[in-house]
Amino acid sequence: MALNLRQKQTECIIRMLNLNQPVNATGTANEEVYKILIYDKFCQNILSPLIHVKDLRKHGVTLYFLVDKDRKPVHDVPAVYFVQPSQINVQRIIADASCSLYDSFHLNFSSSIARPLLEDLASGTLNSESIHRISKVHDQYLEFVTLEDNLFSLAQKSSYVQLNDPSAGDREIEEIIEKIVSGLFCVLATLAVVPVIRCPRGGPAEMVASALDQRLRDHLLSKNNLFSEGGGFMSSFQRPILCIFDRNFELAIGIQHDFRYRPLVHDVLGLKLNRLSVQEEKGGMKSYELDSSDPFWVANGSLEFPEVAVEIETQLNKYKKDVDEVNRRTGGTDGAEFDGTDLIGNTKHLMNAVNVLPELTERKQVIDKHTNIATVLLGEIKERALDSYAKKENDMMVRGGIDRNELLGVLRGKGTKMDKLRFAIIYLISSDSINQAEVESVEAALRESEVDTCAFQYVKKIKSLNVSLASANSASRSNIVDWAEKLYGQSISAVTAGVKNLLSSDRQLALTRTVEALVEGKPNPEIDSYLVFDPRAPKSGAGSSHLKGPFKEAMVFMIGGGNYVEYGSLLELAQRQQPVKHIIYGTTEILTGVEFVEQLTLLGQKMGLESTCAPTSTH
Repeated sequence: MALNLRQKQTECIIRMLNLNQPVNATGTANEEVYKILIYDKFCQNILSPLIHVKDLRKHGVTLYFLVDKDRKPVHDVPAVYFVQPSQINVQRIIADASCSLYDSFHLNFSSSIARPLLEDLASGTLNSESIHRISKVHDQYLEFVTLEDNLFSLAQKSSYVQLNDPSAGDREIEEIIEKIVSGLFCVLATLAVVPVIRCPRGGPAEMVASALDQRLRDHLLSKNNLFSEGGGFMSSFQRPILCIFDRNFELAIGIQHDFRYRPLVHDVLGLKLNRLSVQEEKGGMKSYELDSSDPFWVANGSLEFPEVAVEIETQLNKYKKDVDEVNRRTGGTDGAEFDGTDLIGNTKHLMNAVNVLPELTERKQVIDKHTNIATVLLGEIKERALDSYAKKENDMMVRGGIDRNELLGVLRGKGTKMDKLRFAIIYLISSDSINQAEVESVEAALRESEVDTCAFQYVKKIKSLNVSLASANSASRSNIVDWAEKLYGQSISAVTAGVKNLLSSDRQLALTRTVEALVEGKPNPEIDSYLVFDPRAPKSGAGSSHLKGPFKEAMVFMIGGGNYVEYGSLLELAQRQQPVKHIIYGTTEILTGVEFVEQLTLLGQKMGLESTCAPTSTH
């Protein structure tokens, strides 16, 4: 049984829309009830990629509003609330109930509501004599955004900055870790699986893995827990593996330019919640949806851009041929004598034509959509030389360096300020050692283009720390580590470690290589030191052999921001395996290269590296 997160989350939402009643085979409740849906901004983002307006109508939702907007009373109608369990939302619900806005209130919280908030809700509605209006209160454990069958985000902003902020105290770090654990717990509860957890030692990955292990253990102690209804899948011996990593495990992938369709659309056109807007030739903006309902997007998302352009052309020619075929069959034959048999044959062809028209129209819409997207992308690629950036960054990562003239040529050539900054940071990460003169000339070239170099300074600082760490003797090394831990609030031995070998000759990401090794479960020096947590086993037996794999299903979670490059790489890994494996990729938030570098810039400022930062904008 494959883990399909999108399907599971959609089922939970549909049940919620039907007042948490069982849903029949057609996907609707046995008794149709008209209702109103109230949500907050966060829960709107959860619903947006999964449920469309027509689906809401199908489930009896006639009106829908944001919780913080002023609303008029609608009598004799139940209201379904889907909100985060926050103080502000609870107060708003109390106010709505006391004003008798709706007949009955079905409250659904996106994650588990804390007891003090529940008590506030009870006392508030009791005091306003409106407690009878509260029909049900449910913890839905849906606090994550599913974008594709195997892709989710916790939509937790700036977690990389928060976890690497030198001024962050233990309490703040614990709060962020707790928030991440809560989001992951929601994902596991929705799938109804308790995985075996693996992670590298140290840093946020171990913190999250350890806290999640404890949270699952505590929860499994209760009799009717969320994982007891997992059915046959849970009772089978085969469980999924959850591999947890931190963005510092492979920093470059968050920054690099990529030339494949899915990452390119995300990075250049700003794909958000499976939607994007592009400029049309006539000047207006056109909005498109890119998700699993689009066959072209599903089939070609991992192709390089030139291959996508060829595929669009192929699909267009095939469409034209099919249209010509329909026209030929329904147009009758020139000059032929009219007789009854021809009429019967012609009628049959006309019937067929009527049947295929909707499918042809749909195909044409998909082709037009991707033609428009590809045209806009091509304009950006030419203007910014994105193909050159992608190729040269890739070469740097494989070869571990670049010719100085070529390096400065790129920094003085085409591209936005942010393109140049990203290129310069990849140069830093890929170099074996820091050549001071070369770095200074890179900084000078960036300043010439008025680029804010804070992010560059930040990565340089980490890199020099790492180099001192490698070359120092054991006594001074511990001093550096002490200082670094104060600086980062976490062990930095993992930060940019092993940067040189990020890309092997077959361009496989370090993340993908490591996940493959963890899933296979064979002895491997790269992962032998990885920690193992099994929430279902007694604590002492954590090292038992069945926990090492092999696994049929895996979940990979990246703390501090993920991207479509890693997602695509893991999809390819899953398809390459024999038999085909099933891999879900999740992250605290999905970031474009620009958004991630903005977080590095912020860290540079927090570390006081502003002296070399130009005050100009980064775009």
